[in-house]
Amino acid sequence: MGLRFFGDPPKYRRCIRKRHNSAKKVINMTRKPSKTIEERLRFESMLADLSTIFINLPGDKIDTEIVHSLKQIAEFLEMDRCNVAEYNSAKTKLKVTHAYTAPGVIPMPDIVLNIAMPWYLKKLGRGELLVISNPDNLPEEASVERKFWKQQGIKSGVLFPLAVGGNFLGVVGFASLRKERQWDKSLVQRLKLVGQVFANAIMRKRSEEKLYRAFTEINQLKDLLEAENIFLKEEINLQHSHGEIIGHSPAIKKVLTQVEQVAGTDTTVLLMGETGTGKELLAQAIHNLSLRKGRAMITVNCAALPSNLIESELFGHEKGAYTGAQSKRIGRFEMANASTLFLDEIGELSLGLQTKLLRVLQQKQFERLGGHETVTTDARLIAATNRDLPQVVDTGEFRMDLYYRLSVFPIIVPPLRDRREDIPALVWFFVKYYCEKTGKRIDTITKKTMKELQAHHWPGNVRELKNAIERAVIISPKNRLLVEILKTPNPGDNIYRTLDDVQKDHIQRVIKATNWRIRGKKGTAEILNLKPTTLESRMAKLGIKRPPKP
Repeated sequence: MGLRFFGDPPKYRRCIRKRHNSAKKVINMTRKPSKTIEERLRFESMLADLSTIFINLPGDKIDTEIVHSLKQIAEFLEMDRCNVAEYNSAKTKLKVTHAYTAPGVIPMPDIVLNIAMPWYLKKLGRGELLVISNPDNLPEEASVERKFWKQQGIKSGVLFPLAVGGNFLGVVGFASLRKERQWDKSLVQRLKLVGQVFANAIMRKRSEEKLYRAFTEINQLKDLLEAENIFLKEEINLQHSHGEIIGHSPAIKKVLTQVEQVAGTDTTVLLMGETGTGKELLAQAIHNLSLRKGRAMITVNCAALPSNLIESELFGHEKGAYTGAQSKRIGRFEMANASTLFLDEIGELSLGLQTKLLRVLQQKQFERLGGHETVTTDARLIAATNRDLPQVVDTGEFRMDLYYRLSVFPIIVPPLRDRREDIPALVWFFVKYYCEKTGKRIDTITKKTMKELQAHHWPGNVRELKNAIERAVIISPKNRLLVEILKTPNPGDNIYRTLDDVQKDHIQRVIKATNWRIRGKKGTAEILNLKPTTLESRMAKLGIKRPPKP
């Protein structure tokens, strides 16, 4: 592209041509030819050194070196201002980013060049050079630029576009404020090379910065993933001191302390807690810590067998005891002799079986079904229930004497929602278990997922959590756990309230339904099968009072 010269006097151009013909090009018309050649060589040597410096210069040192180079060039050529202006990343603003100003000269003002000098940027954007010896000779369309030059006191200047591979990065400019000067074409070409060196260095710096930002972003995402969204397996200190009983919360520690206290005795234990809380695991832990651990613990689920078979299951039967009893069979109490018998869901036993069970607990004796021979057993009994036995006793569905005989050492197993701090350890335990079964690998669980798991109500407790993790391991596509918590209704009030609280709530519901009718047909007393005086006495004891009429 050709050079654009503005304001070159005809005499000066003839002088330049004359000197070209004589091979004596000069930088400054006032200098002698021999001195000019010597200084040109020094200048070209300086430019070569500058170019060499930028070749292997680290990106973080490029800005400093550009400013240093501008200073060297300005001092050598007696320039007053040297500036490099760059576009921002959005290419909406072009502002000075590197500058050198000679002592005693006012620096370039902080302006948006592409707005303040539209004619300049139109030319430079097309790749043209602007060589201006006198601003008065600028064309009419450059009136804004002419005005700016005069306000700034700029007498001469040269501007080069900074571009790499068609990518317009910005502008480099050299200006003289204290005197008017002419611009030799060879000098302009060498300054243009300086601009190209700067452009390549700036592009390389931007590329390195882009790579660094990408690297930093990756590291930040990695740190965020580890700090905010990840629970690593190594960060969870799993508790295995009681087999598969996982946790370190105060609630579970209290239960485990009770387990250890009673395990070494032959005392009957009653485990009470909601379904899925791990009562069978606790029973096994008691057995494993007892002196009976040398023999297997015998387990019977009282809710899983029909009432006509549970008696035979517990006590055995003689041959011919009932249709289908073709041979003698010993029951679980005999099998558990010198060991432990775990009766799960004991609240489901019929009243008849409760009577027989009470005799075994008291006398250690029983008869097989259809037999008359007394059998002695030394089985240690552990019972479990998810029912509120005191309430069941009150309704007459469970024998009070059996309840007291069973609850010599009661242990209330907390629901999972009361030990949420144990959920991360439980989750990783189940993840490991199901990964081994499925051959999958789960390395990470986001903090958001873990918080959601801890916030869930878990009406099915640990069993529900275990099922949710099994499902999650199956559906997780990669090594990150993907959990879909199925919505379940929250359970009602805690079943381990006091009997007075249960009675009060029930009476209040019934009395509200009868519109506070105590006596008479379909009154509260009749519905509750109580004498009116008994109901009124109990209401007074429980603090149930009729609200005042509005």
